[in-house]
Amino acid sequence: MARHRGAVLVDTNVILECWRINAWRALAGGYGVETVEDCVIETQTGFQRRKPEQQIDRAALVHSLKAVHKVGDRERAAAIVREPLFSFLDPGEQALWAHALTRTDAWVLCGPDKASLRVGIRLGCRDRLVALEGLLKDARHRPATPLRAAYTSNWHAKTLGELAVGSH
Repeated sequence: MARHRGAVLVDTNVILECWRINAWRALAGGYGVETVEDCVIETQTGFQRRKPEQQIDRAALVHSLKAVHKVGDRERAAAIVREPLFSFLDPGEQALWAHALTRTDAWVLCGPDKASLRVGIRLGCRDRLVALEGLLKDARHRPATPLRAAYTSNWHAKTLGELAVGSH
C-alpha cells in the first residue's frame, strides 16, 4: 500500500502508545497527525499511574499536531443519528468520529478500540481504518520497544475481519 499523504486522525490510545514506545516524533513528523480536543484532554488524565517518561506534555503534544479540532453538539448529534452504536464510544472516540464524518478530504483513522472499529465498519469507512504499526513502518520507524498487540497490523486485520462478519 502507498504511504498515506492526507490527514491521520488519532485517538487517545494511539497517542499514549506512541509516547510509551517513543515513536510520537516519528508519527507526527511523518504525517499530518490531527486529533480532537477531547483526546488531548484524555491524554492528561491518569498521569499519576504513568511512569515519568510516559507522561505527556500537553503543550508539546499540541505543538506537534497539525491540528486539534473542537467538536460541538451539532457534530455529535449528526454522528449519533447516522450510527446508533456511536453512543457506546468513549468521549474522545465520539468526538474523533464526529469530526471525521464532517471531512471531505482523504483522511484515515488510527485507533485500536473495537467499538470504534465497529462504528467505522458500519459507517462504510473500513478502508479508512489503519493500524499504528503500518503507519510507523511507512514512516520508516522501527520502535525499540515493541507495540502492544492491538496496535499491530496483524491484530488490526484480524479484528476488522471478525467485526465485519459480525456487523451484518
